Amino acid sequence: MHSHRIFDPDKNVRLIADKLYESIRELPLICPHGHVDPQLFARNIPFENPTDLLIRPDHYILRLLYSRGIRLAELGIASKDAAADVDPARVWQIFADNYFLFHGTPTGVWLSYVFSEIFNIPEPLNQHNAMVFYDHLNAELRKPEFLPRALYNRFNIEVLTTTDAATDSLSAHTAIRSSKWNGKVIPCFRPDQIIKTYTPGWGNAVQRLGEMVGWKINSYQSYIKAIEERRKYFKRMGAVSTDHDVMIPYTARLQESVAEKIFQRALHSKANENDTAAFEAHMLMEMARMSVDDGLVMQIHPGIYRNHNNMLYKEFGPDMGGDIPVQVEFTRNLHNLLNAYGNDQSFQLVVFTLDESTYTRELAPMAGHYPALKLGPAWWFNDSIEGMTRYRKMVTESSSIYNTAGFNDDTRALLSIPARHDLCRRIDCNWLAQQVARHIIDMDAAQHMAYELTNGLVKKTYNL
Repeated sequence: MHSHRIFDPDKNVRLIADKLYESIRELPLICPHGHVDPQLFARNIPFENPTDLLIRPDHYILRLLYSRGIRLAELGIASKDAAADVDPARVWQIFADNYFLFHGTPTGVWLSYVFSEIFNIPEPLNQHNAMVFYDHLNAELRKPEFLPRALYNRFNIEVLTTTDAATDSLSAHTAIRSSKWNGKVIPCFRPDQIIKTYTPGWGNAVQRLGEMVGWKINSYQSYIKAIEERRKYFKRMGAVSTDHDVMIPYTARLQESVAEKIFQRALHSKANENDTAAFEAHMLMEMARMSVDDGLVMQIHPGIYRNHNNMLYKEFGPDMGGDIPVQVEFTRNLHNLLNAYGNDQSFQLVVFTLDESTYTRELAPMAGHYPALKLGPAWWFNDSIEGMTRYRKMVTESSSIYNTAGFNDDTRALLSIPARHDLCRRIDCNWLAQQVARHIIDMDAAQHMAYELTNGLVKKTYNL
């Protein structure tokens, strides 16, 4: 991989970017939000094979392959009705035959980093060398230095946050702590399953929540008390944040008597669409209140139409690449929450979006005003070279970098973590270099900002 990749072709900008990058390239990786399975570190056993590690769990890869007519069954993805029985080497060959699809995409950049920097393969993957790649990766994965904990240390990760359901026992985290390993892997409280009353299995999740706290949940008050109790447990296990997936970030507080009536209707499967929307808006207010009380940073990830492809969801379930962004409005939707808690400096709200049109119109101006609000980094479909560059250009003038939350990799693919951080560091250094070359900031300011964008902001935002 070229040492000046991503940097501006203008020589002056490129040299400044390279100098800035060298000053921060060795800083540890801070990973405050992601989806790596904590069982990897609890068990610390070798990965099965390159296909199960790099292809099957990665919805970025699955969605592009599917878009070109490759069926998920061909990739060894088990359906709800049938187990998968496809040779992993065969799946790898299909992937290599179609590797050209990823040229020019962030996935292609991340994979190039993984092959070159982690596995020391000097040539690009193609249909002809697929099995050479596969055999080399398979052999490497058998070595002790490719065990999950060894990779954590090799990647220089300082802290890694997983995302865990409110009813998760956190047994993997308990096992990690009991092992005396010095890696810091902490949970994040994700209550979607117990808040979204329209979700299949909501009643069972609430029942499970009651079992975990030791009392029957048969009223709104017992439900709220149980959530508060679980948040306490997550915090004792090291959690510093909560995470909320909503399509629309509408917030509004209900009277307790109204919340109780909706809760009872939901318990008896009689809640309607208006009930579920009102209850979710109310519970976002409650989650903010609880964050003021217990100090957990609140994250909101709105704007995704989950499982848009009905046929795919029906056959294979979620996380198969069928999620599509939707337009989002923040100024009115967050008005109630920000007026209740946005001026409280003990509260921290990190907001993400897939709707770039809101950067300059809404989110940057709000983050540049409310002390409690920070902008999360360019997320998901925008977590790309051009997407991250647009983000910096669109939000900085209204919010400054100091009202943003730094970078997080938001991945379930362990091996992509250093690739994602490296890409973001290069993009940020290139953007700063352009500012220096245009005499908007000087080199001292750029070097300080490079550190903040890499380590400083994320540590302050998440109290790490």
